[in-house]
Amino acid sequence: MIEVNAVYVLIARDLKKFVREKGRLVSTLARPLIWLFLVGGGMSRLVSPGMGMSYIQFIFPGILGMTILFSSIFSSISIIWDKEFGLMKEILVAPVSRFSIVIGKALSGTIISVIQTAVILLLLPFLGIKLSFLSVPYTLGVAFLLAFCISSLGIIIATFFENLESFSSIMNFIVMPMFFLSGAMYPVQKLPEILRHLAKINPLTFGVDALKHAIFRENHVYDFPLFTDLGVLIISSIVFVVIAGFSFERK
Repeated sequence: MIEVNAVYVLIARDLKKFVREKGRLVSTLARPLIWLFLVGGGMSRLVSPGMGMSYIQFIFPGILGMTILFSSIFSSISIIWDKEFGLMKEILVAPVSRFSIVIGKALSGTIISVIQTAVILLLLPFLGIKLSFLSVPYTLGVAFLLAFCISSLGIIIATFFENLESFSSIMNFIVMPMFFLSGAMYPVQKLPEILRHLAKINPLTFGVDALKHAIFRENHVYDFPLFTDLGVLIISSIVFVVIAGFSFERK
């Protein structure tokens, strides 16, 4: 029960911060809207994916993936804040395992990401995409798994930095390559061979592909079998949580 209470407290704390920061929600929703309608709208004049859909419809799962990526990995910024203001020391001296701390922080970032994903899903009727009743919880379930995986990765990275400046600079070298190599804007199979191999070691690639399975069940626009997508996300999540736990122990 002590471990469960520790996880609950960490989740509740981050959710309260999220609810109180109204500007954070607005800015997070503005990014996918800009990419979807400005970038997607412009590219749709040049690119046609075929398969009975527009380019904006094709990139919608990728936009969901981008929302999850930015929200999940930047939720680990709270770890840097806690380090700078000394709260992390108080958390680490608590009589709980390091893995409880990692799981609590990862779940808080995951829940926030899924909330934002659910809001973005409200755009589906305006894009002409129809989901069945069961497809909505299926999509949110995939989003939950992907968000937990990316949040755990962000925690690993955050353990190696002591200030926001260093963390923010390194994020630019991680987040954007992950997004562009995920198949969000174009199929992975059409990438050059070197980039295709890099995409296959990117967990976001399999998350976006799983979202394509969930949203376009009748249009075969995905690159990998669903079993492969979910398997990679589950294994990656376990590996990231273990590494993050040992990283906290080392610190």
